[in-house]
Amino acid sequence: MDNKLLSVDELADYLGVPSNTVYQWRKTGKGPRGYRIGKYVRFRPDEVDAWIDGQVTA
Repeated sequence: MDNKLLSVDELADYLGVPSNTVYQWRKTGKGPRGYRIGKYVRFRPDEVDAWIDGQVTA
């Protein structure tokens, strides 16, 4: 991934989940860290990848 910030829809597409799931994760604090930019929520690709790496379970 490049350093372009991801929108909720782009993140959902990248992870293969519905956009509503991303919003629920934000609400419950379970998803990758998001940043409010004006009225939009954006995600840093490197933080998303780190969050994915942290989801690995034995």
